[in-house]
Amino acid sequence: MEPLKLGVLVSGNGTNLQAILDAIENDGLSAQVCVVISNKAQAFGLERARRAGVPAVAISHLEYGSREEFDGALVRELKRHGVEWVVLAGFMRIVTEVLLNAYPDRVVNIHPALLPSFPGVSAQGQAIAYGVKLTGCTVHFVESGVDSGPIIAQRALEVLPEDDERSLTERLLKVEHGLLVDVLQRLALNKVQLEDRLAERRRVRVDWA
Repeated sequence: MEPLKLGVLVSGNGTNLQAILDAIENDGLSAQVCVVISNKAQAFGLERARRAGVPAVAISHLEYGSREEFDGALVRELKRHGVEWVVLAGFMRIVTEVLLNAYPDRVVNIHPALLPSFPGVSAQGQAIAYGVKLTGCTVHFVESGVDSGPIIAQRALEVLPEDDERSLTERLLKVEHGLLVDVLQRLALNKVQLEDRLAERRRVRVDWA
């Protein structure tokens, strides 16, 4: 089994990146993180990469005139490091067709809600505001749009009466870490099947055996 050659995009603390790195170190994930890229030079996710001996690259979106130009720079760096799969792990940018066409059906995202509920930013805050009793996280293939694309897997978490946005975020992160690693391992084992692009609403089959 060939390990997945991952490029991980982050904008902040990078705890999902750390979950990936730890799983690889502990032989729980057949993958190699080839490069970590952030649009923010001070993102702690870059430091996590450096500590693991992984190339860490900052590419500021502010230096480009359009989302497409920025994504072109991302693609060039990802290709330079031999990346075959792209993981958006707390990457706070909407990606364009430039990136998606360079990695067709090979870009995945982790989102802290049970999509299609609560897309976009502050999903945990939205869950608290709406008073839902159950939330969770979603790993999905990325399409153009905000948190759109075929859902690969979801995992639920009860919202406790005493939860606020911060406490829910902290508890949900642990669920995210496990789900993301599990999905990536299914991808490495070739146990994730995505319907043909001609399908009106594409669905994903995952073999969890």
